[in-house]
Amino acid sequence: MPVLVGVGQSMSEWDGTNGPDGAPSPLSLAVTASKAAIEDAGIEASAIDTLTFVRIFEDSVRGAKHPHGHNTNLPGTLARDIGAKPARLIYSDVGGQSPQALANEMANRIYEGELDVALVAGSEANRASKGAVKNKVEINWADSDDADYEDRGLGGEMLSRAEIKHGLIAPAFFYALFENAIAAREGRTRSGQREAMAKLFHPFSKVASKNEYSQFPVERSEEFLATPSPKNYEFADPFLKWHIAQDAVNQGAAILIMSEEKADELGVAKDKRVYLHGGGEASDDLLSLRPKIDGSWAMETAISRALEQAGRTSGGIAYFDLYSCFPCAVFSSTAAMGIDPFTDERPLTLTGGLPFFGGPGNNYSMHGLAEMAHKLRDEAGAFGLVLANGGWMTKEAVGVWSTTRPDAYKPVAPSAKPTEQVELDPQPDGGTVESYTVVHGRDGPQHGVIFGRTDDGKRFLAVADPAALDRLREEESPVGARVTTRTEGEVTHFSFA
Repeated sequence: MPVLVGVGQSMSEWDGTNGPDGAPSPLSLAVTASKAAIEDAGIEASAIDTLTFVRIFEDSVRGAKHPHGHNTNLPGTLARDIGAKPARLIYSDVGGQSPQALANEMANRIYEGELDVALVAGSEANRASKGAVKNKVEINWADSDDADYEDRGLGGEMLSRAEIKHGLIAPAFFYALFENAIAAREGRTRSGQREAMAKLFHPFSKVASKNEYSQFPVERSEEFLATPSPKNYEFADPFLKWHIAQDAVNQGAAILIMSEEKADELGVAKDKRVYLHGGGEASDDLLSLRPKIDGSWAMETAISRALEQAGRTSGGIAYFDLYSCFPCAVFSSTAAMGIDPFTDERPLTLTGGLPFFGGPGNNYSMHGLAEMAHKLRDEAGAFGLVLANGGWMTKEAVGVWSTTRPDAYKPVAPSAKPTEQVELDPQPDGGTVESYTVVHGRDGPQHGVIFGRTDDGKRFLAVADPAALDRLREEESPVGARVTTRTEGEVTHFSFA
């Protein structure tokens, strides 16, 4: 019977403005969080037989630089610095699903008898990195260890050549296509969707303002969140700055999972124990191949699997920590559970969410798990759901947790895969707008792109001609409007008919 027994978090405000003293690194933040988790469980680090480190930003993008030196063995150096000698060291693949997916995996492996005690940790120090560069402060993250570890690499590709050719190269651009598809479905104008996003995210910022580990602990009003301003500038329509996960953070978090027998042997207090009642995982195709873009098939599948395995409905969940990199991720997950995010009184985040608590790369949901453990310990018998998301609603992992002990552990099934795709037309002869976004630079709107549908139902990608860019910026949604197209090489351009 696997059980979560320890959680820990860390955060640093260091940004280089006062010199190098106290500068954190991904390793130091993970060490602090891991020691806190070990202390929380009341055990010794020597009991850990498996250690997993969630992949950091610099190792998550092919060819990325390491401006402050490269730690080439984060799992090994973490084990060294906390005094552990695990038999297994793992460096995870890419994706924000990693914390919950690793919790699911470690629970399964404990159930199968492969291991007894697993530490799962992660961190990011982007705030320190950016601050050091800006203030010309020398910091050194270079380190390594001789211990062997399993490197799971970058995982599968999440971008296609066609998407890149049409300017879809950043998470915000993909998520904006979701957001505007949702807005069109709900009949909202540009400002109407911003008002809805602000209404959704104001309570998140309120939670973040009271969380001691928040990187941005400020309550932001609905008016501020809905209104473009120098401090809340346009990025990719309809998103403003504070609708987006903020990665300039120094944050770390860790969890300890072990077998119940080992917890008994090590004397872990009963009131520290939180059980995984249900888990679900799913992964989706490239965005341009998905039939559904006003929500997430992968989220729906992973959530339903976890709830079904736990024998619960969404109405039986007291607490949620829903991945909130962009509002559409929350709109999609609440829709999958039949929850009205504007009227349901249950908290949708326990941290404050990625725009306000902070978005430490692949590791955000480790903080969600830590906060969930504390909340469930305080309310014995309540159930909580953590949703972890990777890519552009591409990889999903869900856990349903409670201090109530299940009668039996049910292993989490392998990740579900989609069975349907749309057909792409590389040389469309016009069609209608399915969704869109406009990308902004320092000088204003720069690039417009749409997903469109031909009259025979095929999807196409196209970039906006100058006059079409102006139309994409109007208050009324252009979704459903007819367009004409021309294709030059691998790029399709469009104008409104």
